[in-house]
Amino acid sequence: MTQADHAIAILNSIGDAVLTTDVSGRITYLNLRAEYMTGWSREAAAGRPLGDVFHVIDRDTREVAQDPLRLALQLDKTVSLAPNSILLRRDGVESQIEDSAAPIRDDDGLVIGAVIVFRDVGVALENSRRMSHLAEHDALTGLPNGLLLHDRLNKALALGQRRKKPVAVIFLDLDGFKDINDSLGHAAGDSILRSVATRLTAALRLSDTVSRRSGDEFVIVLPEVERAEDAGAVAGKLLVAASAPYWVGAHEVGLTASIGVAVYPDHGENADALITNADAAMYRAKRSGPGHYEVVSPPPA
Repeated sequence: MTQADHAIAILNSIGDAVLTTDVSGRITYLNLRAEYMTGWSREAAAGRPLGDVFHVIDRDTREVAQDPLRLALQLDKTVSLAPNSILLRRDGVESQIEDSAAPIRDDDGLVIGAVIVFRDVGVALENSRRMSHLAEHDALTGLPNGLLLHDRLNKALALGQRRKKPVAVIFLDLDGFKDINDSLGHAAGDSILRSVATRLTAALRLSDTVSRRSGDEFVIVLPEVERAEDAGAVAGKLLVAASAPYWVGAHEVGLTASIGVAVYPDHGENADALITNADAAMYRAKRSGPGHYEVVSPPPA
């Protein structure tokens, strides 16, 4: 095997795509990965302008991306593609890529072309987005979890403070859910919890946040409530939504909820205080019987 054959074998064995051009920007070489990602064979691509084979656009604007090869030759150094770059394969398939381009010099140091090394980062980015979603959302219902709840509540409190608007926290607990879980099984219980999540979300504004705290407990954040009294009206609406019959297979299941309501700034000035006070109000509501809500008791005069 010649030295050139050995180099080609190495380039074909790596995971990154590699293509080279001459100083005029015409294709001189593609390794196997570059052939696959561009949709061009080495023979068909040879001698073609870079833009014919390496067709890259901006993901958001859909405009042709800046030519990294031309920039590398102009600056005489290694450069990278702009973020959100999309490679359009010859058959129209898109892949999000990252790359670097660098000049190629001969033994005398003269620039004789350029090399572009690129890779598909779409799968890695999607996995990263999925992991980020899982870190902030409940696996069963898809609702925000406690981590994301606190983030949104803190933002709502900061906005409420600036605009002098109340922010409400509603703590909802399903009545007798354990009995349903024990009698019908956990699969039935999970189905009901998903239905509850859907109903609560549908009953609220897009700006509100419904979070599953744990088990059969849900915490709702209502930013920028016009009046503190409005939170009670929302609590009543949520009780109605949660108490409509559920169907699990052929079984009709009746369910109610108990709710506690705390409103910033009267019932707490930070996220933890509001959630704790709404939780306490929920337990007072539960002692009154199924299907009730309680607002945090005012402090003694």
